[in-house]
Amino acid sequence: MPFAVYALGLAVFAQGTSEFMLSGLVSDIAADLHVSIPAAGLLTSAFAVGMIAGAPLMALFSRSWPRRRALLFFLCVFGAVHVVGALTPHYGVLLATRVVGALANAGFWAVALVTAVSLVGPGARARATAVVVGGVTVACVVGVPAGAVLGGHLGWRSAFWAVALVCVPAAVVIARTIPGGRTRSATASAGTELRALTGPRLLLTLLTSALVQGATFCAFSYVEPLATRVTGLGQGWVPVLLALFGLGSFIGVTITGRVVDARPVALTAGGLALLAVGWTVFALTAGSPVATVLLVLVQGMLAFGTGTALMSWVFRLAADAPTLSGSFATSAFNVGAALGPWLGGLAIDAGFGFRSPLWVSALLMVLALGTGWAVLGTRPATERSPDGVPAAR
Repeated sequence: MPFAVYALGLAVFAQGTSEFMLSGLVSDIAADLHVSIPAAGLLTSAFAVGMIAGAPLMALFSRSWPRRRALLFFLCVFGAVHVVGALTPHYGVLLATRVVGALANAGFWAVALVTAVSLVGPGARARATAVVVGGVTVACVVGVPAGAVLGGHLGWRSAFWAVALVCVPAAVVIARTIPGGRTRSATASAGTELRALTGPRLLLTLLTSALVQGATFCAFSYVEPLATRVTGLGQGWVPVLLALFGLGSFIGVTITGRVVDARPVALTAGGLALLAVGWTVFALTAGSPVATVLLVLVQGMLAFGTGTALMSWVFRLAADAPTLSGSFATSAFNVGAALGPWLGGLAIDAGFGFRSPLWVSALLMVLALGTGWAVLGTRPATERSPDGVPAAR
């Protein structure tokens, strides 16, 4: 595996850490910037909004950009906005940096996956993709808890400085190892790919993915106040819970990646049902430390495992859009990441307490069960995977 692929994974690690780390810092940010906890939670939504708009737009732009220049541009912008975020005393400026950082993140993703598979032979493309995507799950396991620890000891701004610092070695290695070729590898035109992404079953799959991630981020964004104010755990438990959620996500992605092609319907349907049950049980038992610790791990595994399965459905249904299908899947993921914290914040502001985001998550999963079954129950036998092999039932 070329070292450059691991450099891309390191950059994705920094970006994934930034996207998720605020879940352990919302109280400190709210107190320092004199805003409410739901307002601090919207910083996660702002990042997601930038990803929603940026993923398809940057994917279109990246079809003709030189790879190395595009990667360095996006990564340097991403690092720079974190420096600004670490320095600003204004909530509005911090909010703006989250949107700009997300646009840069979306642009980097649009180029990085294409670059990674171009650096290896056909037999190693799945592994190269796994290294890049694995940066996100490693961020959940290591980066997000580390950010919470830094924030607890040195203030929330130190976590932003750390993200900017990690971008530096990644940028150096990318500058030295990534060839300067162009990203375009697909023969289909942008118009052809966009038309392939308008099918009703594909749109239902994207909606299901958004609902699943909305449920995930609704609960995950407020795990710190939930743990400390409902469950009764000390602040020192917050990094542990974040690490457990990340470990669960890593397990879920790993297992799903190995079995989803053989049992796509059973895995996806089972994941949707278990997530709905899991968030309901979590809402009922959030006052128990044992239940909270266990369910954080289990729900992380189910959420990211089911999310990965749904992404595989997007690629199956959009085989004629090899360049843009991933960006639409990313946008759906981040629609949920924006919707979830906002809905959770509304529930908290309405006076329902810090347990209420869990109930909102359960409701979102009930909706996801409906849209998901509409997709799974009508799957045609002739459906193909992106490589042209008939998909398994």
